[in-house]
Amino acid sequence: MDLHGAEVAVTGASGFCGAAVARAAVAAGARVRCLGRRPGPVGRHVPWDAARTAPDLAGADVVVHLAAAVGDPPPGRAAERAYRAVNVDGAARVLDAAAGRPLVWVSSASVYRPGGAALVTEDHPTDGQLSAYGRTKAAGERLALAAGAVVLRPRAVYGPGDPHLLPRLLRSRRGGWLPVPGPDVRLSLTAVENLADACLAAPAWPGGAYNIADARPYSRDAVLRAVLAATGGPARLAHLPVGLAHAAASAATAWSGLTRRAPLLTRYAVDQLARDMVLDLGRALAQGYRPRRDLADYLAAPGGPGWAVRGARGGQERG
Repeated sequence: MDLHGAEVAVTGASGFCGAAVARAAVAAGARVRCLGRRPGPVGRHVPWDAARTAPDLAGADVVVHLAAAVGDPPPGRAAERAYRAVNVDGAARVLDAAAGRPLVWVSSASVYRPGGAALVTEDHPTDGQLSAYGRTKAAGERLALAAGAVVLRPRAVYGPGDPHLLPRLLRSRRGGWLPVPGPDVRLSLTAVENLADACLAAPAWPGGAYNIADARPYSRDAVLRAVLAATGGPARLAHLPVGLAHAAASAATAWSGLTRRAPLLTRYAVDQLARDMVLDLGRALAQGYRPRRDLADYLAAPGGPGWAVRGARGGQERG
């Protein structure tokens, strides 16, 4: 979609994915309005608290909604309420404010029911989620779909500035080993640049849900070894029985209930790594979506973990 001269409102523009979309919109010639508690990397900042108030979308030509409560919180009513305040109640306020404007709603593949098909289409059931994040994202996107929005479902977004996916994996190293649940599986991952491309093209797509990911799925173990090698760490994986990993997750969750701290391991995290999860991209490809980046690009590029390690060793400027 040609956005040159258009005003694009990006909610959550100070976050990892929102910042990438805001920058891409400016590069496409758009004027960007960044809505959130903190300023985005470009454009005009309009303060907005997704859990409390309605966003100011007056005059915007396109709305891309990325503001969300994200992560893997400890179970319980407090987390459920906090996530619902943003991902469901905040969603309803965005829909009311965006009425009549093209709306791109960034959801997540975490809305899909765990287990079942290894190749997941957009018709896969969206219930039975293992975390407050998945449950509230599913509830929010149901509102968006009912309103005719374009809903994007990326899986495991990574890239420069990633605060969640790869850093969490690297923190899991123990004594020169990285424990992983079960044997190798095939996974879809999504470069943040590919998600940003989809966000800016999607205003021209028919309303409905679309899976978004890199062009090809990855071997989980190959990804982990590549990331460990790129960051100068050990490339040794310790394959644990899935049942043992689930037991450890249950113990960690119980301990978090006593300490009121987020668990180091959850059933959701084990599920994300222990089973095949490949997104069928056919629906997005039919609209012209073409993923242009992959994990190898990230590992080698300025800002990627591999470049940062090599730069530090060679006396070059870090990304």
